[in-house]
Amino acid sequence: MITAYERMITRRYLLPGKGEGFIFLVAGISLVAVALGVAALIAVMSVMNGFRAELFDRILGLNGHAVVQGYGGRLEDWPQVLADAKALPGVTSAVPMIEQPLMGSYGGRVEGVVVRGLRLDDLRANATIASNITGGSLNAMRVGAGTVAIGARLAEQLGVRVGEQISLINPAGQSTPFGTVPRIVAYTVAAVFEVGVYDYDKAFIIMPLEDAQTLMRLDDAVGMIEVVTDDPDQVGRILDPLKQKLAGIAVVNDWQASNSALFSALVVEQTVMFWVLSIIIVVAVFNILSSLIMLVRAKTRDIAILRTMGASRAALMRVFVMVGTSIGAAGVAAGLVLGFGLLQFRQGIVDGVSRLTGTDIWDPSVRYLTLLPAKTDPMEVLGIVLLTLALSLLATLYPAWKAASTDPVTVLRYE
Repeated sequence: MITAYERMITRRYLLPGKGEGFIFLVAGISLVAVALGVAALIAVMSVMNGFRAELFDRILGLNGHAVVQGYGGRLEDWPQVLADAKALPGVTSAVPMIEQPLMGSYGGRVEGVVVRGLRLDDLRANATIASNITGGSLNAMRVGAGTVAIGARLAEQLGVRVGEQISLINPAGQSTPFGTVPRIVAYTVAAVFEVGVYDYDKAFIIMPLEDAQTLMRLDDAVGMIEVVTDDPDQVGRILDPLKQKLAGIAVVNDWQASNSALFSALVVEQTVMFWVLSIIIVVAVFNILSSLIMLVRAKTRDIAILRTMGASRAALMRVFVMVGTSIGAAGVAAGLVLGFGLLQFRQGIVDGVSRLTGTDIWDPSVRYLTLLPAKTDPMEVLGIVLLTLALSLLATLYPAWKAASTDPVTVLRYE
């Protein structure tokens, strides 16, 4: 139980006395270091959580949790496969599609593109695309009307706008005595979308499924079926009956197999960053230790007098423990404010640094995502706070023990 006089002594020791300015400076540096460490951990971990969550949502929003792909890029009896997939417990939707890498051309510019064919109802129901239209409208797309939706980055690279025509070049064209003549078809851009994943925004062209079948010369076949489940982490178990049924007919690839290297790398990087940034807090804790040791040496005479007045060893230990943990707690509070402030203005900070340095420090072509994301995990923040307070408490134990071990007879012998 902490008594009133112990709290009073703690408050007095937190303020600098005569000739104790240097000790106060070291304590202030400790507080700032704790704040910077906590802020850095919160900001970095939140950004990495946001990066993983955003990348996960965007990738799975476009590709689903798994795809059933026919051998040779053709799935002939797809209505039956579609029905079998929808009948599985845990499957929330199954969508037929065609996906093929081709070439896109406009105004003499040529870019590699990925053409995806979807039924119009499925396309308009896809929130990842439908909620990120930056130009035109998906309602303008019609089967047989020669209309497509393209990614915003691709539109920039080609210089094409809504209402203009883009040519798609299919190398698998018509055979002639002089060789294969590529199939070139012009389509009108009806909509432009920006989902926020650079690789998709710079390459994807989406058209009605029937038009894609005509362009790819697939007749009534499709290339794959996209499957979405109610639990992405259990997608393998959910689709296992379908894998067995389609053995030798089609291949079932889930998101874990397709993106395992990417998400595993993110987990490793997040873990490494946490422990590397924790070193800042450890250094700050050593500063608290140093300042308390100097404070104990400066207050040796005061400690001896308190002991002669009846203060117990436990009381003195509590005083110095409270001094150290108060510095740590103040640093944690300042770190929380600074960390959440950095997260609130993260994009403005990134843009400002980019303008000052003249370099794009958040290049979407390297970072995958267009904007810097963030997602704060309350339990993670609580863990950072508890870790910092625990380290601050540990740093106070040795100086507090030294203060409690002071022999008043030896100190006051010549007073």
